[in-house]
Amino acid sequence: MILVADSGSSKTDWVLASDKQKPVKFSTGGLNPYFLSEKEIIKIIQDEAPVMVNHFPLIEEIYFFGAGCSSPDRREMVSNALSQIFPRAFISVDSDLLGSAYATCGHRKGIVCVLGTGSNISFFDGEDITVGKHGLGYILGDEGSGTWFGKALVTHYMYGNMPADVYSRFKNTFNLTKDDVINNVYLKRGANSYLASFARFLTDIKHTDYGRQLIRQGMLEFIETNVKSYTEYHQYTCHFVGSIAYFFGDELKELCAENGVSVGKVIRHPIDDLLAFILERNQTQA
Repeated sequence: MILVADSGSSKTDWVLASDKQKPVKFSTGGLNPYFLSEKEIIKIIQDEAPVMVNHFPLIEEIYFFGAGCSSPDRREMVSNALSQIFPRAFISVDSDLLGSAYATCGHRKGIVCVLGTGSNISFFDGEDITVGKHGLGYILGDEGSGTWFGKALVTHYMYGNMPADVYSRFKNTFNLTKDDVINNVYLKRGANSYLASFARFLTDIKHTDYGRQLIRQGMLEFIETNVKSYTEYHQYTCHFVGSIAYFFGDELKELCAENGVSVGKVIRHPIDDLLAFILERNQTQA
């Protein structure tokens, strides 16, 4: 039995697979090692995924792809946490970008983009992703992400820079105060996920001029800052993974077309495609 995980900062999708039964899917909170300690990662898994813990004697291989797992020390943190729960399993930990590349590109070259709670991009050479200059996080980067849009919405609301109808709708939806924002952004953990939670409001106002302009601004900033940083971007297919890319796929494709970007797959959750890739690769290597 193998266990595959695709983890963002807000949510982790898991799937258990074996030859004897249908895949079992479940979710836990996000397991980003930049925001959680080893003990906290263990606690989340044990508290939120009893189905996985109950199967631990049968799990032989674990493939974990997560946000925040681009550096060796952070990968080791996640690996150590998993090893304490599954001491006999083979464990592989890598970045969510590599998992997204496997799910979208397969074995072909391409550009893979993550547009979820955060944003990131990399070139996939058919075997591995290349180290890039992006992925600076929600304070310095994350253009076009849920956090970017959420931060814009909250800032516009607090400054009173929204159209009256949008302002009223936002107020009735969240009943937000300045103290709420300050406490959650500056005094608590998970400020990126907190800000990203407001991005869902965009789906309710995407038909308004304000909504359309904000969506275009965020997507265009991602394209200009991230995609176009690859001088040969127009020669490769550009794939997108994540909830923001999925829910605003029409706007994203329109802007990509305007900027000469060839769009391939746009998927919300890569876990199914990722599992299929790993099973095929393991079978080929057997």
